[in-house]
Amino acid sequence: MSQIKTTPTDTHVLSQSANDASPFVIVCEHASNHFPASFKGLGLSEGVRTSHVAWDPGAMPVATRLANQLGAGLVASGVSRLIYDCNRPPSAKDAMPVRSEVFDIPGNANLSPADRDARTNTFYRPFEAALSEMVASVTDPIIVTVHSFSPVFHGAQRSVEVGILHDVDTRLADIMLAVAAQHTDANVQRNVPYGPEHGVTHTLKVHGVKHGHPNVMLEIRNDLIVTPDQQAKMADMLASWISQAFTSLQTHKVVQC
Repeated sequence: MSQIKTTPTDTHVLSQSANDASPFVIVCEHASNHFPASFKGLGLSEGVRTSHVAWDPGAMPVATRLANQLGAGLVASGVSRLIYDCNRPPSAKDAMPVRSEVFDIPGNANLSPADRDARTNTFYRPFEAALSEMVASVTDPIIVTVHSFSPVFHGAQRSVEVGILHDVDTRLADIMLAVAAQHTDANVQRNVPYGPEHGVTHTLKVHGVKHGHPNVMLEIRNDLIVTPDQQAKMADMLASWISQAFTSLQTHKVVQC
């Protein structure tokens, strides 16, 4: 497995090549809470910039180990989702959100079309190009995106521990949910805490559904992946589910409806 590399600094994309035999492409759109200096932290406090509002804590270590376990390619964004959310199209208002949960984002207020275009071209387009290239390099690719979510949202506790999300293509999610039910006591649910209606399946639709590639989005409650040991255990568990789902797909030749 090759080491994670950084593309030129103006693109802020991280990538890792797949083993020749692996069909998997792992994606981590919210891997980083990096704010390029020119953005002056978007006017946010350090506490907000390091919170789940700015990124998905724990997601990148899980994604990296998952990629290594599966021999998969990996593409990740190296910039905060508040600068540009790479799981959103440029037309989406929350690609550069003016508010996230209970926080206003001063540096995203009153962005001009030119401002939005500049961020899109600097961060989103290179990310999309790297991911498209990675997917095209793999025979019969399977897309897996990795995210984390907070235990409390708008003051409400979340009991779900792992969400298995999908858009119209349910093939991989269906099998993973069945496998999870047999192998863990964890609270695993379909399209929770988010679903397609929340606009979170952009990457799945563009790189999976559109081309008929099996795909799934994984949401992990971030208090379960704080330490390296927790991250490793979670990645290993998910790798097992994904491997079993892949074997089932191959055996039964499940096709997208």
